Amino acid sequence: MANQHVVPNNGQWQVKRENATRATKNFGTQKDAISYARGIAINQQSELVIHGRNGQIRDKDSYGNDPCPPKDTRH
Repeated sequence: MANQHVVPNNGQWQVKRENATRATKNFGTQKDAISYARGIAINQQSELVIHGRNGQIRDKDSYGNDPCPPKDTRH
């Protein structure tokens, strides 16, 4: 299960599998790229990593089996 990254590239947005050398698909808007990448991440039960225009990670969504699920705080 490879994480999916949404990254900027020359004014466009790419969906790339983690550690891949080539993009899975290119998009004109970040919104379209996120939507596509989210579908892959859900299907593969992996993580979606969204980068901002500067390349820095701005958001993450996990769709897999989280190794650290939140504790149930109900008593």
